[in-house]
Amino acid sequence: MQKIKNYRSADCVVGGFRYNEGKKTVGSLLLGLYNERGLLDHVGFTSSIHADEKKALTAKLEKLTAPPGFTGDKPGGPSRWSTKRSSQWQPLKPKLVVEVCYDHFSGGRFRHGTRLLRFRPDKSPRQCTMDQVKQKKADLMKLLK
Repeated sequence: MQKIKNYRSADCVVGGFRYNEGKKTVGSLLLGLYNERGLLDHVGFTSSIHADEKKALTAKLEKLTAPPGFTGDKPGGPSRWSTKRSSQWQPLKPKLVVEVCYDHFSGGRFRHGTRLLRFRPDKSPRQCTMDQVKQKKADLMKLLK
């Protein structure tokens, strides 16, 4: 038996970031998608940033630091994995878009790890909506034909 996973990717707004513990370099990017009301909801994070890119990325992110970051659901809610450090984050102007690879999306969040694929300077942040991660309903009867 082989397990084959579907490749899924989504374009997300970088609504904030967290510093590495004990360092002044970026540790993770906080991801957001616009909901049907036009508010930017926090939907997860990615921390798969190459070490040699962190210093330059940190400088870029610090120039974009400004509240509120997320205008809908915000990071830092209760979680069994929450720590004091995980609740501290820097809000960003909604200017950067990244494409991430993910396994599963449910309950308004990416489940399991996401992997940073690339930055998308060609994509407008407003194009990053929840529609791209909604699970499509399949007509199983079509499989029988």
